[in-house]
Amino acid sequence: MPVTTPPSARRHAVLAVTALAAALTLTTACGSNGSGHAAGTGSGTDNVQPAGQGSSDYGTGYGSTTSGYGGQAGGDSGKPAAAGKPAGALALHQSDTLGPVVTDAQGMTLYRFDKDTAKPPTSNCSGDCATTWPPVPADGATAPAGIAPDALGSVTRADGTKQLTIGGWPAYRFAKDTKPGDTKGHGVGGTWHALASDGTKAGTQQPGDVGVFAQPQLGKILVDGMGRTLYRFNKDSAWPMKFGCNDTCLDTWKPAKPADRSKLNGISPHLVSTVTRPDGTRQLAIDCWPVYWFTGDKQPGDINGQGKMGLWFAVSDNGKKNTKTPSGTSSSGAASGNTPSDTPSSDVTATPAY
Repeated sequence: MPVTTPPSARRHAVLAVTALAAALTLTTACGSNGSGHAAGTGSGTDNVQPAGQGSSDYGTGYGSTTSGYGGQAGGDSGKPAAAGKPAGALALHQSDTLGPVVTDAQGMTLYRFDKDTAKPPTSNCSGDCATTWPPVPADGATAPAGIAPDALGSVTRADGTKQLTIGGWPAYRFAKDTKPGDTKGHGVGGTWHALASDGTKAGTQQPGDVGVFAQPQLGKILVDGMGRTLYRFNKDSAWPMKFGCNDTCLDTWKPAKPADRSKLNGISPHLVSTVTRPDGTRQLAIDCWPVYWFTGDKQPGDINGQGKMGLWFAVSDNGKKNTKTPSGTSSSGAASGNTPSDTPSSDVTATPAY
């Protein structure tokens, strides 16, 4: 005769299957599903801000001429770039359309000319051309963190003067740029281009919500849409989700803005997700780890947060923690060759990590 399953057993089986499905959904939600949101974080259409920040913290300031981040404010507004003025301390300015571009100490954009050559360095802009495109003198130029020092060089012009080169390409200003951050020379004649940090043409890729920057000391690391280095914190954890940076920590380490996965450059979309913080605000996560930007970084390419307290590390383009130690610095666990673990360690001291 047929075997009849008791109603209570059927109910228990349904509950077990439901619980298993819920667990699988939760486990795979972070960084691996189509929505890109961690379990419990909702849809990607919510317009919310990370903890302690308003919208102005994202859209203005970093790399702008008003904040000093990469803009090196202090140029003479309304006056053309002066011919023959030393470049001084070079900087990187985050252009909304071109990404990081090289500027001089006054925030004026530097350019390269397609009719020049880099190997060997040769300038083919003289006479009237050099009036419109003043060559940048080589003397006194120094590189910021985002430009490799050995990328700077010089070329002797026909008149005997030394001109700055970046990645072998002679550098120029544009006479019609009148204020810091101007990029009016980019694309002129199809042969003039703002300089990227390695001497290549800026703007070959549109800046995305998350992108890749070739940092001279760390290699390829992730940056946000404003060019800021993204960091992860050893006292956070990816699974189960835990946030170790709260309260006053957030004054120094700002939760990164959630990203649109259709606006990524150089990073696999499956690594990008959004997590919900304890206060209900949303934060960008890379490979399921919450990521932050550091208030001590002042321009694209800065890595001043790398190795802080042996707990804060930049994120590589594969989504993993970058434990390289920049030259001239030491970081707990990194300087000795030890690689800090991806999860909080029980022997981490209670010293504030910010």
